[in-house]
Amino acid sequence: MAKGYLVTCYRKINDQQKWAAYAKLAGPAIQKAGGRFIVRGSPAQTYEQGVKERVVIVEFDSVQKAIAAHDSPDYQQALKALGDGAERDMRVVEGAA
Repeated sequence: MAKGYLVTCYRKINDQQKWAAYAKLAGPAIQKAGGRFIVRGSPAQTYEQGVKERVVIVEFDSVQKAIAAHDSPDYQQALKALGDGAERDMRVVEGAA
């Protein structure tokens, strides 16, 4: 079974306090759901209209586990804390088998 990846690309962090409150809750929620952070940081270089802002990639044992982590009550609580504190693009992608 192919792994699942939760990929988040930030366009802009609008409120550092809201983002910090989110991060405090999101990390443990993702790990509790079986996620392993493999990328957390700003790009070293961007291309093709890329935004030089934070990128996070989390690996899961499957796409279903990645979706379940996002939809979990613990992660939903983190999203409430974030509110309008950031503009970002988040997606679940199946890994290459």
